[in-house]
Amino acid sequence: MKIVDLATTPAFLVEEERVRANCERMRAKAAASRVRFRPHVKTHKTLEVGLMQGGGEPGPITVSTLAEAELFAAHEFRDITYAVPIAPEKLYRAAALASTIDALNIIVDSTDALEAIETFWSSRAVVFDLFLKIDCGYHRAGVDPDDPKSLELALRIAGSPAIRFRGLLTHAGHSYNAASREEIVRIAREESAAVTRFRDLLAARGVNGMIRSVGSTPTLSVVERIDSADEIRPGNYVFYDAFQAAIGACSLADCAVSVLTTIVGSYPDRNQLVVDAGALALSKDSGPTHIDPSFGYGVVCDLDLVPLSLKITALSQEHGKIDVTAGSARDHPVGKRLRIIPNHSCLTAAMFDRYHVLRYGAIADEWRPARGW
Repeated sequence: MKIVDLATTPAFLVEEERVRANCERMRAKAAASRVRFRPHVKTHKTLEVGLMQGGGEPGPITVSTLAEAELFAAHEFRDITYAVPIAPEKLYRAAALASTIDALNIIVDSTDALEAIETFWSSRAVVFDLFLKIDCGYHRAGVDPDDPKSLELALRIAGSPAIRFRGLLTHAGHSYNAASREEIVRIAREESAAVTRFRDLLAARGVNGMIRSVGSTPTLSVVERIDSADEIRPGNYVFYDAFQAAIGACSLADCAVSVLTTIVGSYPDRNQLVVDAGALALSKDSGPTHIDPSFGYGVVCDLDLVPLSLKITALSQEHGKIDVTAGSARDHPVGKRLRIIPNHSCLTAAMFDRYHVLRYGAIADEWRPARGW
């Protein structure tokens, strides 16, 4: 089937060969760096891409929801890290899942969470594999590696009968605020330094064998070799997006997804268009505004993914408003179809219950992502 033959827009399109190339490149970098590869599946949430990430095999993965973990566990993925601080009420579900696979690693960054796990263990004798979340500068979650209280928590974890202490996990999410590849490289060094510094503090107290797990698509895409880490967890790299291209983590040619949309309004008097892709198709991620305050809600392209002189300036629920920045709205009549490379492929993919998969320009398959939490 050709793209133009799709009956309904907006539709989420995936270029399979680009996905495969992105997966192979990152896996090869991990192998060359001799680090464990535990890619994140949160961006795509599909078994098909999960297998590509593992080179055709169900290898170690990272998830952001227990729904993802359950789907992948049901299809022979046996080693899973749930990389969100565990909510106490989810311990029952996590324990049930852990009993069906080789390892389910959970993470904590507080005494409250640790105590909830120990209370759960005291009545059920379930021992959890666990990573301590370290804040390497993103300031979203994690303990400060330079705060003595963080060391106290880590030592308590190491001594807890409810836990198998696996290591230290961090995420350099602040790399998305970078404006250059050089700045991303600097943040990558900070990311690995934070877990290495804390690992050494623990080793000095007799706690050894800590895995240093790092993960951020910008940092892992830009560095030539991963040093001072034992495991990497990139996720967005499978699809990439307009944001990653803008900060220098990839090129637009690496972006593997787009949203097919139809022009439903053309207004030459104000040189604007309206398309049927709104916030529920593109998300309201405003993109790399620290680089370009008027970046717009994605890169508008023709059906061959050639960028056009069109900018998405506003989104409502089902409408996208586009300014024609060169030429005339008359060149873009009602009914014409466009493709939009999204600002944030993770959020955009989550808007769709199916992906239309392109092979050599034609729709050849359909993938269904995990849904819910």
